[in-house]
Amino acid sequence: MQPDLHGVTLAVLGGDAREKILVERLAVLGAHLKVVGVPVEGKNITLCGEIAQALAGANALILPVPGIDNQGRIHTAYLDQPLVLLEEHLTLLVPGSPVLVGMARPKLKEMTARANLRLIELMEIDEVAILNSIPSAEGAIQVAMEKLPITIHGSNSVVLGFGRTGTTLARMLHALGARTVVVARNPAQRARAFEMGLGTADLPELPAVAGEADVIFNTIPALVLDERVLLRVRPGALILDLASSPGGTDFEVARRLGITALLLPGLPGRVAPCTAGEILAKVVPRLLAEQLAL
Repeated sequence: MQPDLHGVTLAVLGGDAREKILVERLAVLGAHLKVVGVPVEGKNITLCGEIAQALAGANALILPVPGIDNQGRIHTAYLDQPLVLLEEHLTLLVPGSPVLVGMARPKLKEMTARANLRLIELMEIDEVAILNSIPSAEGAIQVAMEKLPITIHGSNSVVLGFGRTGTTLARMLHALGARTVVVARNPAQRARAFEMGLGTADLPELPAVAGEADVIFNTIPALVLDERVLLRVRPGALILDLASSPGGTDFEVARRLGITALLLPGLPGRVAPCTAGEILAKVVPRLLAEQLAL
């Protein structure tokens, strides 16, 4: 059961189709939404022309899943002009107010800390991240199917990392008939992958494993596909990097070696925005109720 949000005023700055769905669902629950940069209309929704107008009187701030960059620019799919969040904007919120964002870069962390606001990273919450891993994995497999000249079935597919996204992705690849190998440092994760019927390898074994791969999916947010590994990747192999920007691949070396390597940030919002928006709409109302003690 979703909470009653009557009497709550929320500022929503920027976003894409995911935030559009979220705004609509929050309005149905009774919240007053003051929105900048998202073309959505309806009862309890006020479109604002300025960030300050939206933040005035707001109990909480909702930023897009990708958040802001280190220049303060907010992710906006519907605006031609940049939307920039300044520190002075955050002073319009009462200290202690929650700020919800998918992923927070250092700039936002510093700004909210100085303004004494509570920063909540949605993608650090297991419920959100696990649900979000479904469209992420489907999107990655979709790209692989489009780029590879072979089927996923019977392919040598390597998944680097066995966290929330890596687990879902490896399970889907295995179900499609791929010969799937999970590369993970954590012995417990490798044990779980083995239990699922997957091949396993430790990170030091990556060069050898990469040399046998038709497609490599990286979910590790650190440089793991460096020149030492990329030199072992065979011609025609595909690398799809799902880790947060800048990813875990040396893309310059890959380009020099003629390897197709793609960074795929924000797959849920690109391949399944409605599903990704519904995931937010399922979790955010409860988080707001908890944070605002409703």
